Amino acid sequence: MRGEQQGPTPADDYDLDRAVQHGLDRLTVLANANEVLASTFEVEAVLRRLARTLVPALADWCTIDLADEQGRLHRTVVEHRDSEEQPTSAFEGALPLLTDDSPALVAQALRSHTPVVLGSDFPRPDPGNDALALIEQKLFTRLGATSAVVCALRSRGQVLGVLSLVRSKPGAALAEDDLPMVQDLAHRVALAVDNARLHAQVQQTAERLQRSLLPELPTKGALELAARYQPARAGAEVGGDWYDAFVLPEGATALIIGDVAGHDLNAAVRMSQARNMLRGIACDRKEPPGKILARLDAANDILYRGQTMTCVYALVEKPSADQWWRLHYAVAGHLPPLLITAEGATSFLEEGRSLLLGVDPTRTRPDAFAPLPPQSIVLLYTDGLIERRGEDLDRGLARLRRHAATLAREPLEDLCGELLRALAPDSADDVALIAVRTPTADQGPATALGE
Repeated sequence: MRGEQQGPTPADDYDLDRAVQHGLDRLTVLANANEVLASTFEVEAVLRRLARTLVPALADWCTIDLADEQGRLHRTVVEHRDSEEQPTSAFEGALPLLTDDSPALVAQALRSHTPVVLGSDFPRPDPGNDALALIEQKLFTRLGATSAVVCALRSRGQVLGVLSLVRSKPGAALAEDDLPMVQDLAHRVALAVDNARLHAQVQQTAERLQRSLLPELPTKGALELAARYQPARAGAEVGGDWYDAFVLPEGATALIIGDVAGHDLNAAVRMSQARNMLRGIACDRKEPPGKILARLDAANDILYRGQTMTCVYALVEKPSADQWWRLHYAVAGHLPPLLITAEGATSFLEEGRSLLLGVDPTRTRPDAFAPLPPQSIVLLYTDGLIERRGEDLDRGLARLRRHAATLAREPLEDLCGELLRALAPDSADDVALIAVRTPTADQGPATALGE
């Protein structure tokens, strides 16, 4: 009958289903992008993962350009859906300087506060002599393009780069209705890049602070010393790892390694104060290492009750000209010192052990002696050097012994560097280590004391 309303047709249902599916696909892309952007603070790594998420879900290929501190663009990522057939690494790298009137889409996007959309104007007009437009045209020709959306990456009023999404197959052009999602995506990318750069700045500041708290090693005398500090690869916190070495008034060289609980500014402050307290106590009191650590424990209990730390305090000394050097040491909850002979034999010094500091300041702390043959090495280290997640500590200690044995005759600087590279290239914890090598047998105590 005329005038009756007709229900939805199959075509209407099909269009509705397509629209719903299209929306779900876009939400999936954004959800996956969010997951990638939150996965790491490593800018290049996260942008490469993001590009693999956007291609081919949203585009046939894409580029992500980042601006450096001088505003020059660097093409950080070029990703294509057929990466094996279309190698893209040749297009990555520094881009030519921008000019105010450059016709390149990237330059237009940077001048505009909205995305630049190109729906059908391919091939692009003659770029003339503009270097950036020439590179862009070469990229479009090589990878193919039928439509593109180019959007600047902005955060906190700064331009951080440009995101370009390109379709190369006819009939699947990026259009105006894609712009809100592209803008949203560009905003999220810009925030991630900005946060990663802020994180890197904080991490660099934290590392500079940590290194400023570490001492210079004694350089005079017969003993060879070397030390290293490596911050955790993940995270921007300062930590409580430290080392120290100094010559006492009576001539012995104090050798120290310690680890204050925590990874924050408070831990770094406590570390610095613990180091200075230990220096003062050691210089003022001519006492065995065990008693020195007991005094440090008592002082720590007054200033930071309940705050724990581990420490090794050792004296490298030569009783007389006709005796070997020896290590007089005490270990408060720390990993044992490692002795490495010139022949490559290794052993952990397991005596002189007691509870970590900060638990019971009334406890008596023992110490021990260990003879040091000529040209032998004593290595003190923190747990970041040997610990690996899910692995028994004994395996890490055994690994340290094996590597140290092969480096017995290397200069100490090389030994410390190689141990870090081999054992803790990406440690999730800070690493501090300090090593001392005794001289040859004919060098007596006077030489060793720098007289």
